[in-house]
Amino acid sequence: MRIDILTLFPALCEEPLSQSIAGRAREAGLLDLRIHNLRDWAAGKHRVTDDAPYGGGPGMVMKPEPVFAAVESLRSPEARVILMSPQGSRFDQGRARTLALLPHLILIAGHYEGVDQRVSEHLADEELSIGDYVLTNGAIAATVVADAVLRLVPGALGDEQSAEQDSFGAGLLDWPHYTRPVDFRGWRVPDVLLSGNHAEIARWRREQALNLTRRNRPDLL
Repeated sequence: MRIDILTLFPALCEEPLSQSIAGRAREAGLLDLRIHNLRDWAAGKHRVTDDAPYGGGPGMVMKPEPVFAAVESLRSPEARVILMSPQGSRFDQGRARTLALLPHLILIAGHYEGVDQRVSEHLADEELSIGDYVLTNGAIAATVVADAVLRLVPGALGDEQSAEQDSFGAGLLDWPHYTRPVDFRGWRVPDVLLSGNHAEIARWRREQALNLTRRNRPDLL
């Protein structure tokens, strides 16, 4: 799988996506991840990528020319172009699974007050938001999407069942997890997990997942 990230701040993406599972997937050749500086496609001596908004108002807006030039130079026939935006549809685990099946993603990270609307209307295939809040930089959101997607690429995780058992994998939040020691400051691991009875353990985990989901995310039920 190939993922291209277009941003004005490549270092914000490069460091977290070079560690842990993401780093190993890249080293193993499972993921072709390329992080690009949008200024490389900006014209003029100063490589300007933003300008004042028409109609007035605070802040600056990212110009369309560098974004169009970058995407058009990187786009493959099978690429899906995604603009990270607070106005986008909500990104979730189901969308991550769908995107992980695609051969090529191009993620556009906005900044300042936003990106010229013509990018959304005439270049991007969709807009995605990672939540109902505003970040200082769309590169953070693009990194989140890339990480959520790449861990679902076959071979990225050491155990493929890990993704299936994650929160949202089966439509519920994950159950509680414990490890050694059995007793920590008087707080013991539930006896059922020490029993060796796999049927009882599976039942307990299911009940815990349902209880947690009912308490913290009833909208998922």
